[in-house]
Amino acid sequence: MRNGLFITGAIVMGGLLLSACNKLGDDNNGNGDTPASGLMAFNLAPDKPALQVALSGSSLTNSPLAYGSYTGNYLAVYTGMKNVEAYDNAGSPFASTPVNFEAKKYYSAFVVGAGGNYQNVVVNDNFDSLSVANGEAYVRYINAIPDSGAAPLVTISANGSNVSTGNAAFTTVSSFTAVTPGDVNIAVSNGGTINANRTINLEQKKAYTVLLVGRPSGAGSTDSIQIKYITNGALSDSSAGRASSSARPATAN
Repeated sequence: MRNGLFITGAIVMGGLLLSACNKLGDDNNGNGDTPASGLMAFNLAPDKPALQVALSGSSLTNSPLAYGSYTGNYLAVYTGMKNVEAYDNAGSPFASTPVNFEAKKYYSAFVVGAGGNYQNVVVNDNFDSLSVANGEAYVRYINAIPDSGAAPLVTISANGSNVSTGNAAFTTVSSFTAVTPGDVNIAVSNGGTINANRTINLEQKKAYTVLLVGRPSGAGSTDSIQIKYITNGALSDSSAGRASSSARPATAN
């Protein structure tokens, strides 16, 4: 696996038209501005303490992603068909998923699973099209709890009312939902081995992803069922002014 080029510093996704030398997943050495996609990657596999996420062999980061961490922002990558790969050593990837990256689109890649059964869940985020006309915040979730049996019930509530509620099977990624900024409660339960809740504070004109992680059989702080979250980025009135967060691997809150 070869090291790829990566962005240093927070990026403002101004139409994602960044210099070609700042993008991943292509050996093209062309000059000038080239359309790009944005990719954020996560390690949500509880028995993978560290792994590398790559695009067709080019690593997204210089250092491995610890369990519960992510790339810290949307990294600019070349468009076109790429293999999103997860490695825990220099050998063959233990999970690989072909994805056609479209120009000016945002994607999230979640490495999930446990016990030798892993997969990359790659979704096309609509981060670029979220409306901020009313000053809302946006929240979504992924159920990354392997071996969860019957789909647990996931509820997001604010101001005493349910914003979103429904059963979510393993690997489900919900759509971003607008909520009033402030305290939001998230709960996940299957009536047995999965039972967790947490209140987080959301700021206006920001988008968040809630990570439902751990294993029903987990114990202690390493792989027990937990609710974590990350900030996808700040939203402006124009998609050209939307900024992601830090450019270094970061741990979910």
